[in-house]
Amino acid sequence: MKTKSLIRTLLAYFFQGMLLSVPVAATIWVLYKLFLWIDGIIPFDIPGIGFIVLIAGITFMGYLSSFYFMQPLYVLFEKTLERAPLAKIIYSSIKDMIKAFVGEKKRFTQPVLVTVNKESGVQQIGFITQNDLTGLGLGADKVAVYFPFPYSFMGVLYIVPKENITLIDASGTEMMKFIVSGGVTEIEKSEGGNS
Repeated sequence: MKTKSLIRTLLAYFFQGMLLSVPVAATIWVLYKLFLWIDGIIPFDIPGIGFIVLIAGITFMGYLSSFYFMQPLYVLFEKTLERAPLAKIIYSSIKDMIKAFVGEKKRFTQPVLVTVNKESGVQQIGFITQNDLTGLGLGADKVAVYFPFPYSFMGVLYIVPKENITLIDASGTEMMKFIVSGGVTEIEKSEGGNS
């Protein structure tokens, strides 16, 4: 009897240790791999210098872009890209995705619950990315909803009738964590609604 109790206790400690160590180890590993990848973009003999140079360079570009004289150069660069169809698609898609997460007009701030099948009651959580699709000829009664995939940075975009949508009173950040975690992350209610 004492042996079974000891085994149960050791197993409980083992699983408790897994709960503590695996997320920490995985986070450290991902951050380390990301650091190595960024550091390798600009290779130097001293580890970390490439990372520092790249971050400083991006920050300096942001600083330069705040000056009025840089705006015509930026417009010229974008017009040049518009002449190269493939480059334009890649550039504009990446630019829009980055702006959706860190730009002044963030896009993943309005979480919604979408009724996918009214008969079965199946629903899915997503984010409204466009409220007005009249420019696509789809009318004012539909919206674009992006559904991120769990455990991934990918997702899928659906055009959804507004009648199938219920706004969720939670922050976009909390809902994104909830979706990406596969629904296991607990949601903290936001005091100011969507943010």
